[in-house]
Amino acid sequence: MNTPFDDVIRRVVERRYHNHRKAEHSDIVCRGIWADLLARCENIREDYERGKIASWLNQPAPDLQRRRADLLVFEIVDSPDRPDLSRVRICLENKSVITAHRNKGERFRDLDNFRSEVQQRRREAIVLGTVLIGTAERYLNVADQVRKLYRNHPKEFEQSVLPRLSTGDDTLWDDFPFAISENRTDDAQKTLEHFRRMPTRTPNLTHQEGFDYLLMIPVHVDNVNPPRVDRDNTLGLDVDEEYERLLETVQRGYIARWHV
Repeated sequence: MNTPFDDVIRRVVERRYHNHRKAEHSDIVCRGIWADLLARCENIREDYERGKIASWLNQPAPDLQRRRADLLVFEIVDSPDRPDLSRVRICLENKSVITAHRNKGERFRDLDNFRSEVQQRRREAIVLGTVLIGTAERYLNVADQVRKLYRNHPKEFEQSVLPRLSTGDDTLWDDFPFAISENRTDDAQKTLEHFRRMPTRTPNLTHQEGFDYLLMIPVHVDNVNPPRVDRDNTLGLDVDEEYERLLETVQRGYIARWHV
């Protein structure tokens, strides 16, 4: 099964390394999930094609304390350029804990604050979250550390370093020891357990607060070895089954809330 997270990995392969400072990967996830929902759910597709709803990707949201929302799908009242959280039907926020698992607490708070703000405005909105969990025990920080070394020699980086990234060239670890982030063997498991504390709610019980679905995807990304969605993981996560459940949850919730 192809998922938006496989598309993220393909983009890392194209770029040669994972840049955790850019929102590109989140955009890929949003576009992929939205495309799959349009393909899977006739009611969502018909509402979208008839102009009843619009999608809003990675743009400032005036009703949110945070500056941007990864994906909002909202009812069109006056203009599709002016979303209103009181009209939102589906929203999605993406986070990742790949470079350093010590940041899991901050990512957790970001996700929960987003959910809370949306549900304060519209409790029946379908609120989704995704978390990429890094399973590699070492990570070569190219964006912040390696590229900084070559900031005055960009051509040298492109010629002597970039072609080696994500190819399995283990000499990169020796060449750039200052750029290595170490993760403990159990860090990925602890991060998974931490995010499982996130409030979720029973389907169709919209008076409750919590995510309608929180999807956690293990990925092996270290910028040295070829990246992959870690389907053969030790966390007990079935990537394809979990993604299928997310799509089914949205489809059932959308029909129940706006088409019954």
